[in-house]
Amino acid sequence: MKIAVVGIGGVGGYYGGRLAKHYHLDGNTEIVFIARGGQLTAIRNQGLRLLHAGGEFTVQPDMATDVPEGAIFDMVLFCVKSYSLANSARMLAGSIGANTTVVSLLNGVDNAARLREVLQDAVVLNGCVYLSAHVAGPGLVRQVGGSGQLFFGSPATTGYDAGKIEALLRAAGIDAAHTGDIEKVVWEKFLFIAPLAGATAYTERTVGEVVNDPESRSLLEALLDELLAVADALGLKFADTIRQDTLRKARGFPPQTKTSLQLDFEKGSRTELETFTGFTVREAHRLGIPAPLHEKVYSRLRAKEMPTG
Repeated sequence: MKIAVVGIGGVGGYYGGRLAKHYHLDGNTEIVFIARGGQLTAIRNQGLRLLHAGGEFTVQPDMATDVPEGAIFDMVLFCVKSYSLANSARMLAGSIGANTTVVSLLNGVDNAARLREVLQDAVVLNGCVYLSAHVAGPGLVRQVGGSGQLFFGSPATTGYDAGKIEALLRAAGIDAAHTGDIEKVVWEKFLFIAPLAGATAYTERTVGEVVNDPESRSLLEALLDELLAVADALGLKFADTIRQDTLRKARGFPPQTKTSLQLDFEKGSRTELETFTGFTVREAHRLGIPAPLHEKVYSRLRAKEMPTG
């Protein structure tokens, strides 16, 4: 069985590292890392070092490459940033067959649909992870938080063996679970991370500063309310306590935490603004729902992201 992990950043490094560690002596399972740049060079030369909640280990995948050639994968975990998804999918299209199962583990709620547009022959599953991890140096990935839980599934529950995938991941020490309600699971996470990402990046404050300052907290709550209105218009149903539960999650985060969107703006890196705030603005407009605060945050951050001169 050939398994590819696309994007060896925080998420790909964590799950790919666990897969490579468990299956490195399994002659029936091949783990391929698809990476680029300094990360690829470091993995080829010295392996991938993973610092996780229970300790650390260094592992070599069966192959590390930037362009897979001549291989049809049985399963692919997409762990790239959302802005790289389309190009990564097109690059990998030649290695995807009718029996390939593709799992999206990206931030956002529309990635599985985007993958299906490119990889029309594959069985594409949506996924959701609760993990905070980042590249701490070439060939080095550090888990800084999160349980490491991984959920996967599809509204169409045919065409794949959920039990086999779950067993394969769990054997590698990954807390994986199949769910028949993956869209709800993905959206519940999005309700938490998207407003918080927008609020922290807009105010340039940590999570603790946002939730403890009345003005910033008011912005966060209003962004959540606008997103809940979009979800309701899409027909998504949540527990009656979803708003309180989501805000409680934010209050429970370590106060010094900065969101990935906020950190990307601070570093001047390419961001996932379109995945979070931009998505909500576009969906609200399409559905005819007012979202003035999302539009305000999006406009300010979009202008900040655009190069000048």
